[in-house]
Order: sequence, then C-alpha cells, then structure tokens
Amino acid sequence: MTMVLTHLCDDIGTIIMNNPERLNVLSSKMVDDMLQALDQLEKGRARVIVIRAYEGAKVWSSGHDINELPVSGRDPLPYDDPLETILRSIQASPLPVIAMIEGGVWGGACDLALSCDILIGSPGGSLTMTPAKISVPYNASGILHFIGIMGINIAKEMFFSAEPLSAERAEKLGILNHLVPVDELEHFTYELAGKIAKNSPLSIKVIKEQICLLAGAHPLSPHTFERVQGLRRLVYDSSDYAEGINAFLAKRAPLFLGE
Repeated sequence: MTMVLTHLCDDIGTIIMNNPERLNVLSSKMVDDMLQALDQLEKGRARVIVIRAYEGAKVWSSGHDINELPVSGRDPLPYDDPLETILRSIQASPLPVIAMIEGGVWGGACDLALSCDILIGSPGGSLTMTPAKISVPYNASGILHFIGIMGINIAKEMFFSAEPLSAERAEKLGILNHLVPVDELEHFTYELAGKIAKNSPLSIKVIKEQICLLAGAHPLSPHTFERVQGLRRLVYDSSDYAEGINAFLAKRAPLFLGE
C-alpha cells in the first residue's frame, strides 16, 4: 500500500496520509514519503499545499511511531528524528500549508498539524498530546511551539492531562482557523486554497518567512538550554520512561513510580 498519495490540480498540491491500518502513524517510512511529496510539490507548479488524511478517517494521525522510540538512555526526540525533520520542513516550506483535519489528532501529529500555516477542522475532531501517558519528555522546540500558538495555560493543560481538546474548543481558542461541517470540509478547504493560489507567491513566501522569524525571536541563554536538556535527560534515563514504552507495546496500563 502507498502510504502517501500526492496530486496537483489548479496550482493546489495535496498530500494524503494513507495508512488506515496503523491510523496514519508517523513512522519513518510515512515521514520519508511525506518529505518526498513535499519536495515534489515545492519544485512543481503548486502554490499552496493541503495535508489531509484519507477520506472518512476517524484519526487524522496517531502521531509518532512508538515502536521506533528508543527503550531507554537516549533522547527519544533528537534533532534528526523523522518527526522533527517533517515539522521543520513544513515550517520552512516557501508554500503556505493547510491542514485539513478530520478525526482525532494524537501526540506528535498535533505538532505536525500546528506546523501548518492554516488549520481547518470539523466537529467531533480533537487534539490530544499524549507524551505523559508513556513518560516521554517532549523537546524544548515542540513545547515552545505549543506555547506560541495556544499560550502557556492551555499548553500545560494539554501536556499534563493528555485529554482531548475538542475541535469546538480549539476553534474558540484560535488554534483552528475554521470549524466547518464534515460534509463541507473538503469544499471549504479547497475553496480557501484556491483563493490563496491566486495571490502573489513571492509575497506569500516572504511574509511567511518573516512571520516564522519574528514568532521565533525568543533566544534562550546557554544556561537555560543546558537546564532544559538536563531536565529531559532525567526522564529518558528513568525507569518510568522504559515502563511507558514497554507498557504501550504490551498493550497494558503503565505503572509509573516517578523515578
């Protein structure tokens, strides 16, 4: 099965995550296919890109492939992790990227959706940050990303509770640009994409990069950076981290001891 489908029509490129058996998990293979699709569309005639799941998906993406996380003693989300690579590639893309979200968005897939420039969802969908369920220390760039988009308190609630944030609430908080009925989602998304495609691509490219640079203009001191890395190391060197991964793979509830 092809995990990623790509097509181009009327200057609108589409990347479709197409792995229903594994709920569009962001495995290294899925991410590699998405990176190739993104590169292909950027080098083609596309002026805007839509990232979506296969039609009728109940889960937009289930996030990072837990099977690919190290069991212990290594950073689970290093700079060159496939998930981190696709996030940076979307953020740095010269083209505007729209996330057309149908169904649930879990874990690292939330970061993928939030890396897109515009998010359009439908009622019944949700965003759930799951690292605390398996004792994964999320990385600093990801946490800053969440804080910048939804503010400190909502980011804390999502990470601490690991409970779904409904699409309805996400729209009220400004996380979703639009919330439309599921039977209108595709038409609405591509209508907006069509409007964007008619505008100046050079202007949009420059404005997008300016927004990214200005939004990320929050330098960390060397001391703060080292402290953050040390805090994360406490988790991925812990017995709780190994327990979280092993429990997930064994399909049982984890028993966390806080050590």
